[in-house]
Amino acid sequence: MTDTGRTRRTRWVAGSAVALAVLFAGAATVASARDDGAGEHTSAAGSAPRTPATDSADAGFARDMAVHHQQAVEMSFIVRDRTRDEDVRRFAYDIANTQANQRGMLLGWLDLWELPKVSAGQEPMAWMDGQHAGHGMGDMEGMEGMSGHGGGYQAHDGSLMPGMATRTELGRLREASGRHAEVLYLQLMTDHHKGGIDMARGCAELCTVKAEKRLAQGMVDAQRSELDAMAQMLAARGAAPRA
Repeated sequence: MTDTGRTRRTRWVAGSAVALAVLFAGAATVASARDDGAGEHTSAAGSAPRTPATDSADAGFARDMAVHHQQAVEMSFIVRDRTRDEDVRRFAYDIANTQANQRGMLLGWLDLWELPKVSAGQEPMAWMDGQHAGHGMGDMEGMEGMSGHGGGYQAHDGSLMPGMATRTELGRLREASGRHAEVLYLQLMTDHHKGGIDMARGCAELCTVKAEKRLAQGMVDAQRSELDAMAQMLAARGAAPRA
């Protein structure tokens, strides 16, 4: 088999693995979300759990984090093609696989709740407005403009939410190679995780569906650990997170 054939096969296998993870995750979470309902809330009849409203924190987080995660998956597959460093490639694949899986769960819940995946007229992270200001900002140090909710962040150049890379930055990542690509990816993903952690922390407090709250807290814990790992990987390459 030629090098080109091997490369195509590797990409196909990686993409197929992520697609299958999303499929299985989405199916597995239907029962969990149905069992949990919307926390302890019940309908006026006092029997069936309420379905989250389209403007609820549950629905808003599911929509916004699905978009946020999609970019992390995209960046991770870009860098896998731009470097031969096995540590970075494994790390990027782990992020792509995990976040594609979680994205499938979030979109699966929206389907289960029969809610739109896009809310026309609602700003990203509006579900956090005025309700998240009391959180500590230790994870957000150096992230100017990330006030913890959508109202404090100006979308620009394709960056819709705090931590998201711009179209310009994604273009730079696609053109970079070797150590340059590794450093840029780790810096962009560090920013991405900081924005994602703040959003997930908001859901852990504000969401009412127990399974979603658990997922959000799991995101906070895992991505904090990954921030430490990325700082070490950057230091090993003579670099650091962006100021």
